[in-house]
Amino acid sequence: MLMPTAIVIDGAFFLRRFRHAFPNHDPKNPVEVADGVRLLALFHTKIRDKADWAYKDNIVESDLLYRIFFYDCAPLKKKMHLPISKRSIDLSKSDDAVFREAVHRQVQSIRKVALRLGRLNDTSVWRLKETSTAKLISTESSFHPIDEDFEIDTKQKGVDMRLGLDVASMAFKRQVDQIVIVAADADFVPAAKLARREGIDVVLDRMGDNRAAKDLIQHVDGIRDCFMTKADGAI
Repeated sequence: MLMPTAIVIDGAFFLRRFRHAFPNHDPKNPVEVADGVRLLALFHTKIRDKADWAYKDNIVESDLLYRIFFYDCAPLKKKMHLPISKRSIDLSKSDDAVFREAVHRQVQSIRKVALRLGRLNDTSVWRLKETSTAKLISTESSFHPIDEDFEIDTKQKGVDMRLGLDVASMAFKRQVDQIVIVAADADFVPAAKLARREGIDVVLDRMGDNRAAKDLIQHVDGIRDCFMTKADGAI
């Protein structure tokens, strides 16, 4: 008996690659972002036609899909002062925080989706963005930073641990035959190696990103990238 496929998604990576993988979807619309999650599941269970699914009112059913795990971090909600103007800001009301929470609600409403939230390690330190750093290096004498040149120094905590625990549980209990990892970070190598040692077929989905860590590519059984072109009406 063929056992189903589990799909584990690094949410930050998925959102970063979304506009490239789903050019016909609005990356600023949480409903369309959630629809991208469903389309990705359709792609990896090799059912290309939505008509083959029970697909109604955000419900997706297929015997080939075990579960979709979506890993992300809740946004920062603290109050801070901008680095140059010193103006007070409430991060819980920022566009990014509002969007991220809306995406989490939409994704969580999908049938067979488990939302796993880590946290952001907030050091409360502002740092120059990469583009601003390059500008500083090239035009040091004429560079006058503004608030928009900075971003908060944050790192995800607990995401790779939660993903690893879920993968280990599925592998040891033989709940699936295949696990699709939607990510590009070498932090997920231990999870991929463990699953393969337990006889699970591990597939990497880079969503068309050729910059995925070489270590991660080396420790999967194959690559199957999910992405559309503007000419595609559906996967």
